Amino acid sequence: MKCGVKIRWTARQSLDSSRIMTQPVDLDALGLLCPLPVLKIRKRLKALPSGAELHAQVDDPAAAVDIPHFCAEQGHTLVRTDDRDFPRSIYVIRKG
Repeated sequence: MKCGVKIRWTARQSLDSSRIMTQPVDLDALGLLCPLPVLKIRKRLKALPSGAELHAQVDDPAAAVDIPHFCAEQGHTLVRTDDRDFPRSIYVIRKG
């Protein structure tokens, strides 16, 4: 059954989508082992505009090497790493 409703892109929707740069996006990669956390981070970052921040929760020990290396290779900025709840860490990544 078709409802006949058409969706149009408006200036207001465009403005709302730009807010994503000020609100961080969360990614839960807990329980995933190498290379899955980095692959999920890469996929999520592709959908974000430049300058957006991604907060990734990861508990894979290899992430301590993999995520900084991924950011350096792909031109993203690793803003900070919070590992107070080791082995669960939060990586804050700004898309380049």
